[in-house]
Amino acid sequence: MAIRRIRFFGDPVLTTPASKVTDFDKELERLVKDLTETMIDAPGTGLAAPQIGVPLRVFVWHVDEVSGHLVNPTLDLGEEIQEGDEGCLSFPELSYQTPRAIRAVAKGFDLHGEPLVIEGTELLARALQHETDHLNGILFIDRLSQELRKEAMKEIRQAEWFLAANEAGSAPQIRLSPHSTFGKSL
Repeated sequence: MAIRRIRFFGDPVLTTPASKVTDFDKELERLVKDLTETMIDAPGTGLAAPQIGVPLRVFVWHVDEVSGHLVNPTLDLGEEIQEGDEGCLSFPELSYQTPRAIRAVAKGFDLHGEPLVIEGTELLARALQHETDHLNGILFIDRLSQELRKEAMKEIRQAEWFLAANEAGSAPQIRLSPHSTFGKSL
């Protein structure tokens, strides 16, 4: 197991849809362990494989003292929407009111290839949606209203980690979000 470097906003791996996992092997087991250890160390509520530079459909979560993982997830979302603060380990120290379904059912597989269904409400539902979005190349700022996203981009451009990337010549290109699903997974 190892704590891996978390990729920040601007890294292309974060906006590229991840590939489906086809091999349920020791490498996948090691990836899940690394994701879990990195998430706990950060600390965070969830972490998707693309956030550590691995473009595979795998994520982990830790909500209400319960940890888990899901491979190749799909989501079924409830109709009722919740607004709440949401942050992301790829946007250090920033959080914004983000609309999400209040209930989510995630279906996928465990690291051994066994079918798995996770039902969550409130924070767990938010984490399942947030991490599945990462696997689809969608960032939580893509879920914000146009006005709030504009405010978020201003704050991001002033963030220490963004300024450091800019000085190193690797600042992300700022673009308008093409996503308008506001809490509904694609």
